[in-house]
Amino acid sequence: MTDASKQMMAQKSAKIAAGAVVCVESEIRGDVTIGARTVVHPKARIIAEAGPIVIGEGNLIEEQALIINSYPENIMPDAEDVEPKTMSIGANNVFEVGCVSQALKIGDNNVIESKADLGRNVMLTSGCIVGACCQINTCEVVPENTVVYGSNCIRRVQNEKPQPQTLQLDFLMKILPNYHHLKKTVKGSGTPIRS
Repeated sequence: MTDASKQMMAQKSAKIAAGAVVCVESEIRGDVTIGARTVVHPKARIIAEAGPIVIGEGNLIEEQALIINSYPENIMPDAEDVEPKTMSIGANNVFEVGCVSQALKIGDNNVIESKADLGRNVMLTSGCIVGACCQINTCEVVPENTVVYGSNCIRRVQNEKPQPQTLQLDFLMKILPNYHHLKKTVKGSGTPIRS
C-alpha cells in the first residue's frame, strides 16, 4: 500500500464532529472521534494503534502534543488475543505544547502542561493539572482537583477546578481557519457518546 493510500485510509477513519477545528497539518491515525468545539493545532498527533480514541467537546490540543493509544510494552501488536481498549477523553481538557498522553481515561477540565507525560495506566479524573515537565507513569487514579508540579512532581489538591478555556477556544476557532487548511467534518454528527 502506498503512503498516499495509507494516509487516505487513516483520514477516513477519523470522525470529526461539526464545529470542531482540526488543522490539516495535524496527524490523526486510526479510529479517532473528535467532538464539537475541539481545536487540534498543526503538528499535533493523535494516534490510535491499540484501539479507538474518543475525544469529547471543547478540548484544546496544541502543537506537538501527542495523544497515543498504544500497545503496552510487553504485548506485541500481532498477538491474536489482544482486545482493543478505547481511550476516552472528556470535555474541556487542554493538552499543551509537547505533552504526551497515553492515559486511557481522562475526565473533564484537566490541563496537561507543556512537556508533561501521562503513562498508559494513569486515570486522570476531573479538574487536575499536570505541571510542565511532570511525569505520572504509575498505575493509579489521580484524585479530582490534584495539581502535580515542580521537578519532584509534588502533589497538592486545589479547592476549585481549572476554568474551561472557552475564550481561547472561541478565538482559535475564528483565527486558525484564516491561516491553516482544515480537515473536513462529518456532516450530521453530534458529540461522540461518552461511556
